[in-house]
Amino acid sequence: MSAIAAGRGVLGIELGSTRIKACLVDASDPTTVLAVGSHEWENALEDGVWTYAEDAIWSGLQAAYADLVADVRRQGAELTDLAGIGVSAMMHGYLAFDEDGTLLVPFRTWRNTSTGAAAAELTDLLGVNIPLRWSIAHLHQAILDDEAHLASLAKINTLAGWVHEKLTGRFALGVGDASGMFPIGTDARYDRDRVAAYDAHAAGFLAGRSLTDLLPEVLPAGADAGALTAAGAALLDPTGTLRPGAVAAPAEGDAGTGMVATNAVSPRTGNVSAGTSIFAMVVLERPLTRVHTEIDLVTTPAGDPVAMVHCNNGASELASFVSLFARFAAASGQSMTTDAVYETLLREALTGAADAGGVLAYNHLSGEPIAGMDEGRPLVVRTPDAEFSLANVMRAQVYGVFATLAIGMQTLAEEGVALDQMFAHGGVFRTAGVAQRFLAGALDAPVTVGDTAAEGGAWGMAVLAAFAAAKTDSDLSTYLTDHVFAGAASVTADPDPADVAGFADYLTRYRAGLAAEAAAVTALPLRGIRSSNEGTA
Repeated sequence: MSAIAAGRGVLGIELGSTRIKACLVDASDPTTVLAVGSHEWENALEDGVWTYAEDAIWSGLQAAYADLVADVRRQGAELTDLAGIGVSAMMHGYLAFDEDGTLLVPFRTWRNTSTGAAAAELTDLLGVNIPLRWSIAHLHQAILDDEAHLASLAKINTLAGWVHEKLTGRFALGVGDASGMFPIGTDARYDRDRVAAYDAHAAGFLAGRSLTDLLPEVLPAGADAGALTAAGAALLDPTGTLRPGAVAAPAEGDAGTGMVATNAVSPRTGNVSAGTSIFAMVVLERPLTRVHTEIDLVTTPAGDPVAMVHCNNGASELASFVSLFARFAAASGQSMTTDAVYETLLREALTGAADAGGVLAYNHLSGEPIAGMDEGRPLVVRTPDAEFSLANVMRAQVYGVFATLAIGMQTLAEEGVALDQMFAHGGVFRTAGVAQRFLAGALDAPVTVGDTAAEGGAWGMAVLAAFAAAKTDSDLSTYLTDHVFAGAASVTADPDPADVAGFADYLTRYRAGLAAEAAAVTALPLRGIRSSNEGTA
């Protein structure tokens, strides 16, 4: 069995919300995918907190890598050495550690919305929007709540940063992911003035330390972020086959890898990433004129400013409906693959009314700040005179994926933010011409989907790892344009006027129907725990 030549393979890993994906590409040509692997996992609501078990992180990482190795072996090869490696994961959230690196509380993911008091206080203090899911909001909420674990706190990290540290020994983070921990300044480092303001504000807790003592080092794309250690190789591959030494790229968040995967890292470009959450990233030419609570200010992996519209709820509820119909097909003796069910239902949605016939779908499995919801209750709502059909129900479900995103994007339009190209990626775009067309209608802008749309962030992280391993003097944008996307195939959908008008009507009804969503949160407590209106946080 031959080994993949040392220096040829570059590995990108992304710990997404529902799957951990691994993607091996050719170091000299990152468009050549050599092997892929994945492992499915799911967050859990434990004591009112969305989290993943610590053991699940490492076992899932190993399972995804083992699946990739199996793909390599099916090709008659062996994976012993890597030229480069990079880790990406869901952004934001809160991972707190003591001096020994022990996790002090369960991982608090981006999905938690219990940080409202801290986020509001910090937004006023720092003069920039601090979203509920940012790491600094979680830290400060813990301070406000006087949580016991703070007595032992030595550092905090993101999930990607923690995995990177385990693989390389470096407490460092890519600037794009770091921008979801604390605001970044014009020098692509934590904003010094805002750090000073926070240090003064939280002096009683910090006790002589600076906030930066708790945060990972910030690195731009292509910077030296260490190398895969012997311990890291053994963690990733317990069989001992993988050897250490691979050049490590700075760890990044899924937003950054999505931008790379769609070549949307230059001003006036943007991308939409649709998964468990959905978000749009638009690279800015100039600062926004004022603070908008719907808009996060983050960066590209190179450190350029980005306006981010982030919605906690993306395609998970759509996936639940697909699962429901897949089970119906199986129960009727007509078993279908998941992809085939998606294809059937999404094609049916194309035949629905442009406004979904009066059917509304709220995909809020968790709180949705843009919609003003601290908690979520998935709903399908219609009036008696609505056109209730499978086509309209499925069209409403897809519209529901994009609805809160469209609300946030309207704010950018009001700011006069210019956008030449909008790219999209994520599994929902694998059925050609459906979700892409509906998104174009929702945004009233052309939407482009490329060949890498389904692979998404794991491939984007592999590209960043190849960029780091190349040790080139080229900037990231030039590297992507010249070495990755030159001649890349893509399809652009222009907005259909009927879809634009229909979605606008849908969104008007959607906004009005948020009162029903709010009433459902009040009336229907979560099973097994009290709802927030009964006294829990």
